[in-house]
Parts: sequence; C-alpha cells; structure tokens
Amino acid sequence: MLDKEGYRPNVGIILANQRNEVFWGKRVNQHAWQFPQGGIKPGETPVQAMYRELEEEIGLQRPHVRILGRTREWLRYEVPERWARRQRETKDATPVAKQNAAYRGQKQIWYLLRMVGRDCDVRLRASGHPEFDAWRWHDYWVPLDTVIEFKRDVYQQALLELSRHVFKSGRQLVKAMRESATPPTESVSKAG
Repeated sequence: MLDKEGYRPNVGIILANQRNEVFWGKRVNQHAWQFPQGGIKPGETPVQAMYRELEEEIGLQRPHVRILGRTREWLRYEVPERWARRQRETKDATPVAKQNAAYRGQKQIWYLLRMVGRDCDVRLRASGHPEFDAWRWHDYWVPLDTVIEFKRDVYQQALLELSRHVFKSGRQLVKAMRESATPPTESVSKAG
C-alpha cells in the first residue's frame, strides 16, 4: 500500500535494555545491521504494526516491552532506483509495489521500547521468514556508517528525537554520545 506520494507506510523499532543499549540485528546472510522495521498492513494502526513486527522479527510480545515514545511525524527515506526496482520485482513485493512504478521509498513512525523481558525471550526464528540471523546490544548511538546509506538520515532523526525518553538530561545525553565513540564489546547472539 503506497500513499499518493509513493511512500510505503512502515514502522521502525528501537528496543532499549535497562542499560540504554539498543537491539541491533544482523540481516540474514548479510553483513548488514539494522533495527527491526516493517510495513503497515491495510486497516492496521502503526502501534498494531509495531507489535506484529516485533513478534515476527524478534519473537517478542507485548508483555516483553514497554513503549517509551514514538516519533511525532512520519520520517521518510527514498529508495535508490535499483532497490525500488528490486522491491517491485520480488515475489514477496506487495501487489501495489509490483504494479506501481511510483514507489519512492518508505515513511516510518518510529517507536522506542524498553525491554522488560529477558534476553532469552528474543527468538529470531519466531516466524517462517526470519529477518535476522544474529543480534547484539549496542550503545544507543549506533555507528550510522554501518547502516545502508539511504536509511542513515532517518535513523539519526529517530535516535535524536527519541533520545529524550532515554536520557533525561542534556548532561546524560552528551555523556552517552561521548561514550559511544568507543567500539562495542557486546557479544553477538546467534539465532537458535
């Protein structure tokens, strides 16, 4: 389902643990890391889509998380033509995406969630089509150079806008940004 400007409605999920580290998922059979995200189905609200995607992509259910905040407006990114063409040609593409050459990209509502469950509650193979084959906790300010280029600005906008829910003071925010300059030491968890 595309809007009149050619953007597919979508949700993005930033999942933070009690140490304000964020879930960072490795795409299946790729060396690409990202936050969970997915499309909003017709008739679904953004929050309903968020809970569905959370369960499909990382196996977490509503009792495992608490919503801390969401972006006020849609954040948009344009998909380069070669990616848009691939989106239209895949067998999993929506009928609208296959037929509509006007596909420009995605518009997203981002949610910041607090993990209240345990790490062992994460199940990367919760659905028949896993998105991730490994995951780790990462500093809140993930290195954006590891994000595919056309999504970087949206990631930065979402992290900045939602940071006020994690870092209650400007001092905490500056400290967290400085500390994120050090490489992560988290271990990577494989899908099991």
